[in-house]
Amino acid sequence: MPQPESKKKKKLVAIHQALNVDPVDVETLRQSAISEGGLLTDEIRRKVWPKLLNVNVYKLPPKPGKDIREGHKDYNQVLMDVQRSLRRFPQGMSSEERGVLQEQLINVILYVLQRNLQLHYYQGYHDIVVTFLLVVGERMAIALMEILSSHHLRDFMDPTMDSTKHILNYLMPILQRVNPQLHDFLQRAEVGTIFALSWLITWYGHVLSKFRHTVRLYDFFLASHPLMPVYVAAAIVLHREEEVMKCDCDMASVHQLLSKIPQDLPYETLIIKAEELFSHHPPPELAKQAALQLRKSIAISTFQDFQVATSRQRPDAVLREQFKEKPCLPPADPAPPVGANQLVKMAVWGLTATLGAAALAVVNTAVEWAPEFVFQLFP
Repeated sequence: MPQPESKKKKKLVAIHQALNVDPVDVETLRQSAISEGGLLTDEIRRKVWPKLLNVNVYKLPPKPGKDIREGHKDYNQVLMDVQRSLRRFPQGMSSEERGVLQEQLINVILYVLQRNLQLHYYQGYHDIVVTFLLVVGERMAIALMEILSSHHLRDFMDPTMDSTKHILNYLMPILQRVNPQLHDFLQRAEVGTIFALSWLITWYGHVLSKFRHTVRLYDFFLASHPLMPVYVAAAIVLHREEEVMKCDCDMASVHQLLSKIPQDLPYETLIIKAEELFSHHPPPELAKQAALQLRKSIAISTFQDFQVATSRQRPDAVLREQFKEKPCLPPADPAPPVGANQLVKMAVWGLTATLGAAALAVVNTAVEWAPEFVFQLFP
């Protein structure tokens, strides 16, 4: 159900104040991202997401050059995954525009991997990157993904799947504590947790058809503990208890049911439920179980220090003044691709570098963008 305009305006004022106080009130930004409706618009996300991840918007990485692809061990796999990602781009986008964005998507992924050799590409990573690219543009996406890959997503980026399996192992203990009957049914069916794998490693980007639902969950995850996607998975399974219990108690039937997420889920209700589950069954309690003590999660172990670091940020107004005093201009962007549609591509390169492709898609499809008061509050 849509929020009343008065509630939205109150949240926008709170976000504006939190962004401009020195140091930035990151806790208020987190609560705004978690609470009903999340961050409301992509215009606001472009301001708040960097603060949630402690990114200085005036010290972004330079635009990747074409040489980023030469000899990169993951290039062929990334290329294949990106070519299969057509449905992740907004409807109404021309093939030329989509082609440019796919090129940028490849560049962002390879740039992050090249600068962070401890990180290993996995299939599904591109589903997360494309979400950030569509909202914030290429250079900001690089900055956000570098932080995210080193913290929230770090366990998925090991050379083996062992750490990913470890994260998945938190799911069943939550279900066991909340609904033993449902848990026992799943155990008898021997379905395991593989049905939730694509949910977690793509932050649900691969399985949700509506972009607004994806970014709503991203608001929540960016403001929360790295294990929160697991708690959302638990909330989804619990929400579908009746369907599950009516299913044949065998692995194939239960896996087929659970692996397909209904597109009409009550996402705000599920977020509230996930928060409640996290509060009542926090990770340290779950980790007391033998299966979860055998391995240490990098994302979990570094989260507290990461949160402390984000609380020491300067507001953009201060960063802007510092930038003016000591300008450090990025190298000029490389020339856009040449071809029959060069003018279209030049426009896309320019717009997506600063605004994100979602803004361009909105212009193309005449979908309503942000309310006028957003622009009044965020000049």
